[in-house]
Amino acid sequence: MKAIFAIFLTLVVSTLTAQDKYTETMLKNIDAAYKGKTVAEHQATANAFERIAAAEKTKWEPYYYAAFSNIMAANLETESAKKDAYLDLATKDLDQAKAIKANDSEITALEGFVHMARVTVDPATRGQEYSGKAFRSFSTAVALNPENPRALALLAQMQYGTAQFFGSSTAEACDTAAKSIQKFESYKAESALSPQWGKQMAEGLKSNCKL
Repeated sequence: MKAIFAIFLTLVVSTLTAQDKYTETMLKNIDAAYKGKTVAEHQATANAFERIAAAEKTKWEPYYYAAFSNIMAANLETESAKKDAYLDLATKDLDQAKAIKANDSEITALEGFVHMARVTVDPATRGQEYSGKAFRSFSTAVALNPENPRALALLAQMQYGTAQFFGSSTAEACDTAAKSIQKFESYKAESALSPQWGKQMAEGLKSNCKL
């Protein structure tokens, strides 16, 4: 009996140690992803998360942050073909994340971010298709979790960009940004690895509303 208990205890300790190592590695790379300033830096974090995902096949977070890093790289990239390539990688990552955790507000919101980024490649020809996809993703993300501030922040960005493109009022976008900021104030992360980004985006948009 003592031998069985010792084996059980060893397995528990090993599992906890592995989980701690996973969290530690993820947090280090998440911090790097949030601080990234260049395409190369975001490429590096995306690659790091891909390696973690390959080792942790039941975890959705590495795929989420790999997608996030690829989106950030796309937003900084100036060449249309390369921008699309990063967004293709982000889409692939999100498909993997959805296979592990379906109908998740954070993943759905990030999917909308991909669509929104697609619009910027060529607004004239892509606006109608990808704007519609982005709005649907953001609306679904809000419906899945009305307390998700990132879904609202991204929705506000989409509303603002659309209003500017058509020369219409940005009042709706500004109202959504204000709601997002309120949600950020009361937001409580589910875990240490939960997404934390987006508040500066909402605050930046809200500051434009005062102009």
